[in-house]
Amino acid sequence: MGGTIAMAPSASGGIVPSLGADDLVAAVPGLADLGVPVTADTLRSLPSPSLGFDDLVALSDRVRAELADGAVGVVVTHGTDTIEETAFFLDLTVESDAPVVVTGAMRHPNAAGADGPANLYAAARVAAAPTARGIGSLVVMSDEIHAARFVRKTHTVSTAAFVSPAFGPIGLVVEGDPRIRGVARTGLTLAADPRTADLRVGLVTVALGDDGELLRRAGDALDGLVVAGLGAGHVPARMVPVVADLAARIPVVLSSRTGAGSVLRQTYGYPGSERDLLERGLVQSGFLDPAKARILLQLLLANHAGREDIAAAFDRYR
Repeated sequence: MGGTIAMAPSASGGIVPSLGADDLVAAVPGLADLGVPVTADTLRSLPSPSLGFDDLVALSDRVRAELADGAVGVVVTHGTDTIEETAFFLDLTVESDAPVVVTGAMRHPNAAGADGPANLYAAARVAAAPTARGIGSLVVMSDEIHAARFVRKTHTVSTAAFVSPAFGPIGLVVEGDPRIRGVARTGLTLAADPRTADLRVGLVTVALGDDGELLRRAGDALDGLVVAGLGAGHVPARMVPVVADLAARIPVVLSSRTGAGSVLRQTYGYPGSERDLLERGLVQSGFLDPAKARILLQLLLANHAGREDIAAAFDRYR
C-alpha cells in the first residue's frame, strides 16, 4: 500500500513512495524458505495519511479475493501513521480464518538500520503459520505480534513504536518462529461496502475548558461522531448540551483520549461524567481507542446499522 517501508530519498528532498511490492520482496532473504510460494502486487503507493476509506475497501476486496483463490495468508505492507486503523478495518471485514498480517517500517530502506526487511520477513512467517489462523488481523513490527483491535503507534520515530496498551503483544517471532498465544475473535464481521467512503464520521478530542463550540459548528456535516473524552469518558459540563443534542440526531460514541483502559459505565455521576453521557444516548466504546471506534462506527453506518445494533457491536469490545 506504500508507506515508509517503500520510500526512498527524492531529488527535491525528503523520502517519497518509490518501491513496489516486488522490490520489497526481493530485498528480504529467507522468504524462499517459507515452504509456500510468495506472490507480490502493488495495490497503492501512497503515504498512509493520504489513504482513504475507498482505498481500504479496495484492499479488503483484494485480500478476500486472494484468500478465495487459495492463499494461506496475506501480508499487507503499509505506512505506520494509519496502520492500526487499516489493520482493524481488515479485522472487521475479512471473515476468513487465514492470517492477514499488516506490517511496515519506521526507517526507510536507505536509512542506517532499516527495519523494513526484518518486519516483512517476520510478517510473512506469521502469515504462513498455522497457529496464526482464526485470531483475526494482526500487526507485526519488531518481532512482536499484535492483535489489530489492541495495537497503537505510540512514538514518532522509535522502531519500538507499536504497543498494545494494557494487553501487550499476543506473540513474538523468535528465531523466525512465530510463538503465539491466541486471542479470541469477537465474531463481528461487516461488509466492506463502498458506501463507507461516502460517510463522514468525526473524531473530536476533548480538552480542558472545551465548551463544544467547534463541535456545534461541525455537527450538521456529520453522519456519526466519536468523542475522545477525558479520563474514563468525561467531558466538561459546558459541553454536555452540545453532545446531547448531537446524540439525539446521529450516533455518538464515547471513547477516551488516555491511550489505555476501558470507558467506564457507572462510577461517576456528575454532569459530563460517563453515566450522564450514556444516559443521554451516547454509546461506550469499551477498550477501543478513538481511532478504532471511528473505523467501527463508519462500517456500521455503511451497513445500515441502527442504534441498537451499534450499541451491541461496541459491547463486544468492553
